[in-house]
This record gives sequence, structure tokens and C-alpha cells, in this order.
Amino acid sequence: MADTEAGTTVREYRTEELAEAAGIPVRTLRFYRERKLLPPPRREGRIAWYDDRHLARLRTISALLERGHTLGGIAELTAAFENGRDVGQLGELLGIGWSEETPVRLTPEALADYFEGEVTPENLAASLDLGYVATDGDEIVHVSRRLLDVSSALVREGVPLAAVLETGRRVREHADALAALFAGLIAEHLGKGAEEDEEAITRLRPLAKSVVEAELSMAMDRLLAAARLPEEAPGTPRQSGAPQTPAP
Repeated sequence: MADTEAGTTVREYRTEELAEAAGIPVRTLRFYRERKLLPPPRREGRIAWYDDRHLARLRTISALLERGHTLGGIAELTAAFENGRDVGQLGELLGIGWSEETPVRLTPEALADYFEGEVTPENLAASLDLGYVATDGDEIVHVSRRLLDVSSALVREGVPLAAVLETGRRVREHADALAALFAGLIAEHLGKGAEEDEEAITRLRPLAKSVVEAELSMAMDRLLAAARLPEEAPGTPRQSGAPQTPAP
């Protein structure tokens, strides 16, 4: 244990203890350290002391590896985060690029408050994988205020964050398909070249968003209407008026 300047006690681990807590071999921990995937430990003579931040980093690395990320890609993300890339650069690195969405800067404590203790290494890895969050110095950047607020509201309603993130992944697949459909429409009927297509897509994207919003609204209406219908056997005509009295 070590005391911080604020007077709080921080859990510390020797190399073997940290490896055991993270569920990895000591040689793997040392390899990650050599690849600069971990921040340097605190030194006390020849003893290296790690803390819970190192443990969280190791668990995040393991979760990202399980999702198919390479160590090279994880190292690139780590270097970008620690060097304090701005939101635009982080978006490019994570494959998001420029966006109309408003990013939000949060402390780790504020992010934990948003999601009521569900900010686990696995959920953090899923959020990184989706490009929802990145770190910039001591802050966490969420790429969309709207997505942050909606995700938080769903968690407060009782939906697990892991389920929210998985649904977000599936929604993105459909959204990508819709964007490609709209871009194809523009290219086929208004296309005059790559530069002109980009200008047309930018100019007409509010129309695409309106179509998607209206169709989703009507789909929800149909879903609710179907749920209100009484359950009937197939082929049974609907009855109206007072119930019939069976013949003797």
C-alpha cells in the first residue's frame, strides 16, 4: 500500500502479484512493459510497484485482444491517448473521422457516475472497439453527447451497459447499410465524380436523416399497434358487439 498526496491509500502490487491479479504470466506482463503498453511502475530500489491503474490497463488489453485487436493497434491507441491527441485526431485514429456529434470530456469518476458502476474493463474495451470513447491525458472523451445521454438513460432504466453496447454495435451495422444505400442513390442519380458526390451527400444528408427518423417512428408505431391487437387463432373471424349465448 502507498499513501497519495491527498492522504488516500492506493493498492500496490509487485510484478508477480500484478500478473496473478490480471490472470497472465509474468513474462507476458514484462513483454507488455517492454512494448510500452503499460505506464512505468513506481520504483523503490530494485522493486517495481504497480497499482490498480496498471491492473485496469492489463484487463483492457486482454479484452481488446479477445475482440481481435492486435498488440500493434493497442500500442498505437495507448501512445495516442498518453500523448494527448485532440478529439479530431482520436476520431481519425479510431476510424470515426469528422462528425456532427458533440464530443464530451469527462473525468473517470464522472463516467462511472453516468453508468452506476458498470464501467468494467470489458465494457471499456467494447466502448473503445466501437469508437465511443478515448482517453486524452487524464480525461475520457466520449464522441457523442447524444449517445452518452441515451446510453446512461438506458442503464438507469435497468438495461445492462454490456447489452446497450451490443445493441449499439448492431444499430451501427444497420446505420452503415443505410448510409451506403443513400450514398448509392446519390451516386447513381446525381453523381458527377467523387468530389461532386461528396458535396451532394453533405448537402442532402439532412434529408436522409429525416427519412430514417420518420421510418423508425412509423416502425415503432406498427410494433406498438401489433402488440395491442388481441390474440386470435388463425382464421378465426373477429367478433363485435355482445358475446353470443351458445345454443342449448
